[in-house]
Amino acid sequence: MRSTEEIVQSLRDALAGVGVVLPSLGVDPVTGASDEPFALVDLGRCNVRTAEHLADVLRSLPVKETLRARVRQVNREPKSR
Repeated sequence: MRSTEEIVQSLRDALAGVGVVLPSLGVDPVTGASDEPFALVDLGRCNVRTAEHLADVLRSLPVKETLRARVRQVNREPKSR
């Protein structure tokens, strides 16, 4: 399993590959320092142009209905602690 820092770097690289830079992207300091097994990724803040570019990039991607259905299913499942 990859570390949260590795996942954040992977996301940073993928975003940079499509011309999007989120300057505040990082590991959430609260969950990163806790016993939480899956720390949160803090996407941070960005300016309006970056947000618009990110939205354009996301809209250009094909939406896979199987992924959408799986996300809906996971969101309906009770959260375990």
